[in-house]
Amino acid sequence: MDIQHRHIEVFRAVMTAGSVTGAAALLHTSQPTLSRDLARLEQLLGYALFERERGRLRATARARALFDEVERSFQGLARVIEHAQALGRDEGAELSVLCLPALSHALLPGALATLLTHHPAARVDITPAEPPLLDAWMSEQRFDLGLAEQATPLPGVRVEPVLEADEVAVLPADHPLASQARLKLTHFEGHGFISLAADDPYRREIDARFDAAGVTRRLRVQTHSAVAVCELVRAGLGLAIVNPLTAAACAGDGLVVRPLTVSIPYRVSALMPLHRPAQPLAERLLSALRPRGRPGASRRSA
Repeated sequence: MDIQHRHIEVFRAVMTAGSVTGAAALLHTSQPTLSRDLARLEQLLGYALFERERGRLRATARARALFDEVERSFQGLARVIEHAQALGRDEGAELSVLCLPALSHALLPGALATLLTHHPAARVDITPAEPPLLDAWMSEQRFDLGLAEQATPLPGVRVEPVLEADEVAVLPADHPLASQARLKLTHFEGHGFISLAADDPYRREIDARFDAAGVTRRLRVQTHSAVAVCELVRAGLGLAIVNPLTAAACAGDGLVVRPLTVSIPYRVSALMPLHRPAQPLAERLLSALRPRGRPGASRRSA
């Protein structure tokens, strides 16, 4: 019969307690049972671990050397157990997130605050990127989670909706239209307008709505960044329509936000890699991204 774990446990208890009586108390067993296990261990090893003198045990040099190794092993096991339990609590876990720059500014901060409140030891790495780089990196399974607008199907990626709201108008606080509770497309007639870049899908959607309504704007400046659009509006260079997340993040200090009477849906989707080990924190972050009360207007027809 081979040496079993209980034999080592008995040996450790005797070395720790200094006597068979004390070891029996530590292990909640009887002295005869413990003595038999200890004698069996010595028989299997082929040498004595203790010298018996008048009913007392004195550890041999071999016993002390063995005890040092046993303690190292038990400490290592304790660290393994502690680490395994910490993994269950997601302590020290690292979540890698790839997202559009606008979302890292307007959407993630609040959700991350919620996540890290519940998982204070977790680490989060945020990488901003624009398509097509964002799409390529997610297809290559480089990140635990991706966040994009109006995501299209990608190889090796599952797309899940995160939120949907309506685009909103942003305008200088001292602009005459700021007195309106809700803006119609016709309110923009003849006004300077700050646009997103020509290749932006929301720019194309917005232009199509104005064309259909027969509204002519003065298209003065365009940019890829919704944050830059808001700052240009704040500087008095025109009006604009942007996503509600960026608008809410930039509002104040001379910039006001107004809902539209027409619904221009704004969508954020999660990109989940199918061939990368699932990171539990990704689902928890998504839960934090979906609370009620996200900025956005109720849908109305034009």
